[in-house]
Amino acid sequence: MENSIAEAILIRIEELLLKKSFLLVAIDGRCGSGKTTLAEAINELRGYPIVYMDHFYPRLKQRTEERLNEPGGNLDRERFLKEVMAPLLRQEPFSYRPYNPMVHDFSPPISITPVDVVIIEGSYSLHPELISNYDLRIFMTVDMEERIRRIRERNGEAGLEMFIEKWIPMEEHYFKTFKTEDQCDFVFDTG
Repeated sequence: MENSIAEAILIRIEELLLKKSFLLVAIDGRCGSGKTTLAEAINELRGYPIVYMDHFYPRLKQRTEERLNEPGGNLDRERFLKEVMAPLLRQEPFSYRPYNPMVHDFSPPISITPVDVVIIEGSYSLHPELISNYDLRIFMTVDMEERIRRIRERNGEAGLEMFIEKWIPMEEHYFKTFKTEDQCDFVFDTG
């Protein structure tokens, strides 16, 4: 299914490229809905670079109760805006270091050289502080039963428990507060 979705997205990208020489594409949506799979399918077909929002997990000092309770607070927006969005808007090469929450440190840097299209993939990519920068906004969804099946397969039983107790409620709070799905050019249900 993701390849047919990828092909539909690529048709729209080609239409947009007739009007504009550089595009930023955001793929937001529910965990387990196929955001990463879609971004990687598009990358395989056209080679467009991908920036993963999972690389901008908040650092320990940012994970205050107040911040994590705000919609979309589970993202280091400040670092993303400075290290990724600012150079992208100037269409300049850049690098950033993904934050690894398992070891509370940064991983080796990833370098990105913008081409005519760059994909930003992940939950919170359409946060109100970011949304106006995108030329194409995609929202991925899937019913809860299928989400649980996919998350269990991908993250195991312990990972699933964390998603159910923490990550899914945080995402849903963000989607509901900012009406993320309603602001998208495409909404795909991958169930």
